[in-house]
Amino acid sequence: MVLRAVWVDEEAAPAAATAPPARRHRADLASWVQAGDALWRADTLANQSCGVVASGHALLDAQLPGGGWPLGGLCDILQDPGSHHEWQLLLPALAAAQAESFAHGTTPSWVALIGAPYTPFGPGLAARTLDVTRLLWVQAQTPAERLWAAEQVLRCADVAAVLVWLGLVPTAALRRLQMAAHSQAKLLFALRPVNARHSASPALLRLRVAGPPDDAPDALRIDLLKRRGPPLTDPLVLPRWGFPRALDRVAA
Repeated sequence: MVLRAVWVDEEAAPAAATAPPARRHRADLASWVQAGDALWRADTLANQSCGVVASGHALLDAQLPGGGWPLGGLCDILQDPGSHHEWQLLLPALAAAQAESFAHGTTPSWVALIGAPYTPFGPGLAARTLDVTRLLWVQAQTPAERLWAAEQVLRCADVAAVLVWLGLVPTAALRRLQMAAHSQAKLLFALRPVNARHSASPALLRLRVAGPPDDAPDALRIDLLKRRGPPLTDPLVLPRWGFPRALDRVAA
């Protein structure tokens, strides 16, 4: 075993090092308070420094950090087998992301679908203001192919949002997607089975989406499982966003 002696010159030592512990703690607390929005307090919703896109559901936006879906962050959307509520949940934000690029004088950005289980139903999506001429459908079969395709598409400048359908995949693979989305400030949604809730994920948000409860046949039930903020114990019941229930599956 090697021991190294370190000599400290008391005269050259910083004043904080020789200050009483209580004073040092007060100084640390003051620096944290000055951090402002850069400091997240666990009893409040965090701010999204990378920006957000409003979800189009007022009740949901009120519970999301920053008031919307994070740009540059992975969102884990979990559903029961046979459920396909992703368009009802995500379509308002996807249409808004396209419209935002058009408002800045450019052509509407692309929305990429990686491994969608059904052929996208163009007329139904177009009727809900999505520009289907800027819809990219990538038919990838295996999880490895879908992960690779999603990572490549996230690097494309003209893509605003990526939806990728995945099963149970390694956390490291999700982390690669998260990093790719963060570096390009893209919307990224992973559509996964509900049993993925028990696995680790780098996602900024994790939601479970279910069909309408008995007392609200035209609504969606959202369980917000993960967010940067206090736990949300009660589910959210979102009114359906002008989207006939029959189109949920054919649009997916």
